[in-house]
Amino acid sequence: MGARTAALSAREFEALAELRYQIRRFLRFSEDQARANGIEPQQHQLLLAIKGLPDGVKPTIGELAERMMIRHHSAVELVNRLVERGVAERTHAETDHREVLVRLTKEGEKLLHNLSVAHHEELRSAGPELMKTLSQVLGRA
Repeated sequence: MGARTAALSAREFEALAELRYQIRRFLRFSEDQARANGIEPQQHQLLLAIKGLPDGVKPTIGELAERMMIRHHSAVELVNRLVERGVAERTHAETDHREVLVRLTKEGEKLLHNLSVAHHEELRSAGPELMKTLSQVLGRA
């Protein structure tokens, strides 16, 4: 990790603090939206992780745990709660029936769609300030 040897200026500290503030504002919005839709923020993140996996990446518990940066057993518990709520289901892979995959139900697709629309609207609103702040941190403004 190539650490800078020069001290940070007051402006650089201010820019970093502002970036943390802008990110936290968005995360708070996201948390509030999830709860307003009857799920916990991590459950929303898991729904998005399932839907947003790159092509060719299977939605296994291990992969989802990695994407969420949580332990395997925590991912199992999150999936269990989503399955109980009816927004996700477990299926077996076609080629290897021992492999368990997680996918969204129609209800899960609808819930994620509603949350994602709200997040896009928030980013359209708050995004310019966030981008300005990020540019300041990167020294481009």
